[in-house]
Amino acid sequence: MSSQLATFKIPNIDNEPMYNYGPGSAERAGLQAAVDKMIKSAPFEIPCIVNGKEVKTGDIQAQYMPHDHASKLCTYHNASPEVVASAIDGALAARQEWEELPWADKAAIFLKTADLIAGKYRYELMAATMLGQGKNAWQAEIDAAAELCDFLRFSVKYVEELYTQQPPRNSTGVWNRTEFRPLEGFVLAVTPFNFTAIGGNLVGAPALVGNVVVWKPSPMATYAGYLVHKIFLEAGMPPSVIQFVPGDAPSVVKQAIDHRDFAGLHFTGSTHVFKQLWKNIANNLDVYRGYPRIVGETGGKNFHLYHPSADVKSGVVQAIRAAFEYSGQKCSALSRVYVPASLWKNGFKDTLIEETEKVTVGPCTAWDNFTGPVINKVAFDKITGIITKAKEQGDEVIAGGSWDESKGYFIKPTVILTKNPKALTLTTEIFGPVITVYVYEDSEFEAMPKLIDETTEYALTGSIFAQERKALQYAAHHLRNSAGNFYINDKCTGAVVGQQPFGGARASGTNDKSGSINIFTRFVSMRSIKENFVAPEDYKYPSNFL
Repeated sequence: MSSQLATFKIPNIDNEPMYNYGPGSAERAGLQAAVDKMIKSAPFEIPCIVNGKEVKTGDIQAQYMPHDHASKLCTYHNASPEVVASAIDGALAARQEWEELPWADKAAIFLKTADLIAGKYRYELMAATMLGQGKNAWQAEIDAAAELCDFLRFSVKYVEELYTQQPPRNSTGVWNRTEFRPLEGFVLAVTPFNFTAIGGNLVGAPALVGNVVVWKPSPMATYAGYLVHKIFLEAGMPPSVIQFVPGDAPSVVKQAIDHRDFAGLHFTGSTHVFKQLWKNIANNLDVYRGYPRIVGETGGKNFHLYHPSADVKSGVVQAIRAAFEYSGQKCSALSRVYVPASLWKNGFKDTLIEETEKVTVGPCTAWDNFTGPVINKVAFDKITGIITKAKEQGDEVIAGGSWDESKGYFIKPTVILTKNPKALTLTTEIFGPVITVYVYEDSEFEAMPKLIDETTEYALTGSIFAQERKALQYAAHHLRNSAGNFYINDKCTGAVVGQQPFGGARASGTNDKSGSINIFTRFVSMRSIKENFVAPEDYKYPSNFL
């Protein structure tokens, strides 16, 4: 093993600059070329990657393009039980060597991965995210390019800071210090379809602090995940540290969490699935070497609360962006809107309807579309079914409310107006382009935070809009536990790594805050070391003498 002969300082870290992709720009031309090439070359065949080698099981599944559901972006080989076992065994065999690799070398791999994504692979990874996950250019840019680079670089910064956290005092003749060991075993990363960056971060965060990881990607993000894994390997990641095993989620996950050396779960997905996994892990406690770490970010039923002093135009613009970007398929997307009657009558209603009806919906291959399809048939049916049921229950669709699945899974941005504060669409997570407005009397503003807090089981994101400072302070205080990410006069989406650490509590997850130093404490096991330099000369203490 090599020695580290200096205390290295990582380069200055800042957020990845974002391209605008304006008409006639070089970046638009570059991205368009990547999209065209990928469409022409698809479908790609994606194997499992175990110990750096391709494994083809012959059990073929497909990832379709949600804007054109007759077209496949890729086919992929489902991991068999034998492949999963090989992946776990290979990861465990690589564990000690990866743990003992000097910190500077691990950091270099992550920094190089970020640079490869920012440059060489930027457009290819964005194209995969657009075609496979239905994002337009801007949504792909802020996800697969900027946020993923930010996760990788800021992770290095935060781990460097973590390793410097040492005991504050050393008594005479004693040296106290702390080690941050990786977990004993392997970490299972179960990643979602909606953010390529989340996929990279869920495997990257535990790996950076010395853990080995088995990666189960979403079937709807297989190709983008495969590219991220490929880039990690090109950057120098040892081939067995991250094992890429697409496949049937229940069987792959069960095999992993039933293993004696299962040490941690890093999860983003539905609340229902996460709760069930927690129960399954709890039932296996007698199997494990230790207590597994469970880290998860799940659902949200996110809100905007408007005070009578709020600005109408800004409030509407922020609502449309928060609700309808990426067709509402963000954990943080706006779902509940609480508007005072005076604001509703004096422009908010008309402006919201007018601006919502202007939103263009269509394939990511057309630059002028503000938003695109929902991810698949299951999501399409769920969302349209909820809209239909809301109308049957007496709520009013005042904008949108139509859909078309003939070619892609397109749902028009939809605004529902309800008089029932516990209406179906105010309490049920939809994960689609639907918001529900509840209009309250101006005099009831002080009661709104309590209503918002008690309406759902979630606590992910939320916003307050007001010009009066007293109203802002009141809402921020009384909504303290209602959102892990809280915004003042800003939309409830768009958390940036290094600026707004992301996560929520209650049914929204464990609130371990991706994009912060805190997440790394969940994937290390601390060891306190005390070294004595002065030997005692007698076993007795002074109080023992007469």
